Amino acid sequence: MVPGLLALLLTGVLFYVIYHKPQPAAVIVSSNKGNQPPGNNFRMAYFDTDSLEAHYQYFKDVLEQVKGRENEMNAELNSMEKGYQKKITEWQKNAKTMTQTENEQAQQEYAQMQQNYQARKQSLQESLLKHNEDLKADIRKKIQDYLKEYNKDKGFNYIISYETNSFIYVRDTAFNITDDLVAGLNAAYKKK
Repeated sequence: MVPGLLALLLTGVLFYVIYHKPQPAAVIVSSNKGNQPPGNNFRMAYFDTDSLEAHYQYFKDVLEQVKGRENEMNAELNSMEKGYQKKITEWQKNAKTMTQTENEQAQQEYAQMQQNYQARKQSLQESLLKHNEDLKADIRKKIQDYLKEYNKDKGFNYIISYETNSFIYVRDTAFNITDDLVAGLNAAYKKK
């Protein structure tokens, strides 16, 4: 029984030696020069979006412009409503003396007024939305253009925006470039 067990054990060792080839050691290639720790060349900065919005003059001016356009839109729609309400009040006063034909015409005119109002409201809202998106894109481009120029001297790998509800939980204020960004953007805006 021992010779059978010994033969089985030797067969297992033989299979292991034949089928188990050692894997070559993994080679780690590093672009690190010298004896610096990995990741030492990685630089990231951030700016606080809320502070940028509060202190960037162009952003404030854009907000005023958007509010002005919203007020114009609301004034136009209110004017339309008042004109329509005046017409409806007139119909209500004359309802008892109106003929069947006049009543049907009034109903058709009322339906047309509602349709015109909704179409104009939708058109104004779409126009305002497009205008707002264009302004946002313009602000974003101004920030990106400034940061490209700013980063030529700074050498950051990434510059990100920080918002109160963002996924960033810890931030080192040493890498906060908000003041530089606001000052630079405001200076560029004043030049124009």
